[in-house]
Amino acid sequence: MKTKTLLFAAVALLLLAAVLAACGGAAAPAPAATKAPAAGAAGGAKPYIPVISKGFQHQFWQAVKQGSEQAAKDYNVDITFEGPATESEVDKQVDMLKAALAKNPAAICLAALDTKAVIPLLQEAKSKNIPVVGFDSGVDSDIPVATASTDNIAAAALAADKMAELIGGSGNVAVLVHDQTSRTGIDRRDGFVNRMKEKYPNIKIVNIDYGAGDHQKSTDIAKAVMQSNPDLKGYFGANEGSMIGVMNAAKELGKEGKIVMIGYDAGKQLLDEVRSGVVAGAITQNPVGIGYKCVEAAVKAVKGEKVDKVIDTGFFWYDKTNMDQDQFKPLLYQ
Repeated sequence: MKTKTLLFAAVALLLLAAVLAACGGAAAPAPAATKAPAAGAAGGAKPYIPVISKGFQHQFWQAVKQGSEQAAKDYNVDITFEGPATESEVDKQVDMLKAALAKNPAAICLAALDTKAVIPLLQEAKSKNIPVVGFDSGVDSDIPVATASTDNIAAAALAADKMAELIGGSGNVAVLVHDQTSRTGIDRRDGFVNRMKEKYPNIKIVNIDYGAGDHQKSTDIAKAVMQSNPDLKGYFGANEGSMIGVMNAAKELGKEGKIVMIGYDAGKQLLDEVRSGVVAGAITQNPVGIGYKCVEAAVKAVKGEKVDKVIDTGFFWYDKTNMDQDQFKPLLYQ
């Protein structure tokens, strides 16, 4: 009986082995849980940070792009750098911000064309725990964790001081600004205008206009102002595009050397005119530094590190007497 029992057990074992073999052997262990890619890191790749600028048409933005790309390399993150074709396309920039948010990035860097238009999307970013870093233009909101920019009020006030000095403290001047919706446009306008009101009562600002940074539009505006004010002594252009308009208008109307022109930013045409003495001088920012610092701050925010709410990237006055000094070479982009 014992022999039969052993025989039946052996047969049962052989049958069980056959069944398991037919089914692929012993059940495989459950696969280990796959860690989901971190936010903004598609397929577990580098963190992704879109950098959305005001545009591409000015050399200023190309310098900002250069700085942001260097920071991306140094901090091992992926970025895209994009902006609308012109600085008047607020809706286009809003669409770019929507598309960036849909990709669930690790963080976003933004230079807002219209600070109010982007607020709902910034609120969406906050709800998704996506840090936002402003650059060049801040946003009228507490949502951005940091803003890398120039102190535009102080910089434009310096331009006003230089203008007052060069026109002898009295006379009519005009101001041409890129817009009245971005933080840079508002601050540069107010910095210049308020300094004149506070310190130079004998200087009258006859026109404050907005050319969207567009060369042709700015040229047309500046020509009309110069023709309407034959006694105009000074003109302040609040960004590269605005200043190109002022310079073009002065040249077309034969006003070079008759109007003190002061600019903001750089670019080849402005640099050439400053070097020749046709333009008295200009304020330069640190666009490469702005691009670098915004991406750097975004990386730190993603890591949970402390970042300064305001990152002042500096500004400088340059004219033909100092523009070729070594300290200005990284700041005066072509």
